[in-house]
Amino acid sequence: MRHENARNQARRNGGQGTPPGAAPLREKCRRYGIRFKKALGQNLLLDGNINRIMVDTAALSPEDDVIEVGAGLGALTTLLAERAGRVLAIEIDPTFMPCLEDQFGAMPHVRLFRGDVLNHDLKALIDEFLPGGERFKLVANLPYYITTPLLFHFLESPVFFARLVVMVQAEVGSRLVAPVGAEDYGVLGVASRIHAEVDIVHQVPRTCFAPRPKVDSCIVRFRCRQRDRQTIKQDENVLKVVRAAFTQRRKTLRNALGNARLFGLAREDVLAAMEEAGIDHGRRPQTLDLDEFRRITSALQARLC
Repeated sequence: MRHENARNQARRNGGQGTPPGAAPLREKCRRYGIRFKKALGQNLLLDGNINRIMVDTAALSPEDDVIEVGAGLGALTTLLAERAGRVLAIEIDPTFMPCLEDQFGAMPHVRLFRGDVLNHDLKALIDEFLPGGERFKLVANLPYYITTPLLFHFLESPVFFARLVVMVQAEVGSRLVAPVGAEDYGVLGVASRIHAEVDIVHQVPRTCFAPRPKVDSCIVRFRCRQRDRQTIKQDENVLKVVRAAFTQRRKTLRNALGNARLFGLAREDVLAAMEEAGIDHGRRPQTLDLDEFRRITSALQARLC
């Protein structure tokens, strides 16, 4: 088992989620002169049990390499270091780095990287900081303002992440798991189903944070599916159809897809393809499940041959 001695030391020193002699979180903020920035979606999570729930949900083992985005003061990082084989903790804000370096700089199985993960290729980061890894997971308290692009940065990465456990805004969580026909069922929900089985495992009230945000949060789990290259290409085409449909979600499929010029096809071809797929083009997009979008896409693709 990799880095077993370092990990055992982390357990002995940080069993309660803080390293030896560490002051409470608010004291850390004072010591390092940290002020939370609204523009970066930063809030201090006061309830350590929430981090433990996230780590338990990730089902980490010594064979797992885990990436954390938004390491902040390192409370979640400490718990990840106890369970995972290796940890890459990413933080965009330079004011947090001295705090993180003091806690984890001597731990060989914890690597720190300062930067915006959306501006970096994940495979390149993994090759540099987690070389030779075979099983990857993401565990992170996501800043609200980059939740969706960051999720798909990982879901669509050429590196397969077996599981994503993230804290997101409650509204986003609802959209991710919304059932067919629900008001908040849309592109995000369909796209997430393409990549993974998704569920909400815990609700997190806004009172758990300081400064207190205006909205509640939740912990969402993605149990991702391994896909081959052909399936990935097919799913890309499905998403083109899904996005075209929901661009005008109040309209029927006849209008939303018929006028979209999907794959360069004429309106008559698009309507015929829906009929061939057994889909009534008088329906609205929020009434279709993923399998029905796949059938439409296959029928459209067949007309290109």
